[in-house]
Amino acid sequence: MSTEYLIPILFVAFAALLFFQMRKQRKAMNEQQKLQNSLTVGDRVMTTSGLFGTVVETEDDSIELEIADGVVTTWLRQAIRERVDTEVDEDELDEDDNDEVDEDVVDSSERTSSDEDSDVTENADTQKTETQNAETQKTG
Repeated sequence: MSTEYLIPILFVAFAALLFFQMRKQRKAMNEQQKLQNSLTVGDRVMTTSGLFGTVVETEDDSIELEIADGVVTTWLRQAIRERVDTEVDEDELDEDDNDEVDEDVVDSSERTSSDEDSDVTENADTQKTETQNAETQKTG
C-alpha cells in the first residue's frame, strides 16, 4: 500500500470516530432532557452532586426536592442526574450494613491473656531498672 492512500484513510477514520462520538453524546443529552421533562411529584431522584430526594413540586426550570422529613430544597432541573427506584429492600440494606461493621471494626479491648502478661512483665522490668538506676546515682 502506498503512502498516498494513508492520509485519506486516516482522515476518513478520524471523521468516522468523531461522528460516532458526537452521535453518542447527542443521544445522552436527549435522554437527559427527556428525563428532566418527565419528572413528576413523588419521583425519587438523585442530583448530579449525589443528593437523593423526592420531588414535591415542579416548575418550568426548577423543582423542589424533599431531602428529609420537612426539609425541602429548590434545584434546577438540569441538576437532576437520574430517577432512582423507590422500593428498596430494607432487610437487605440492614444486612449489608451489619456485614461491613463486622468486617471493619476491630475491638482493641479484646486482648489475649498472654498480651496482658507480657505488658505486666515489661512494666515490672522497667520499674526495676529505673529503681536500680536511681540507687546507682545516689551511691555514685
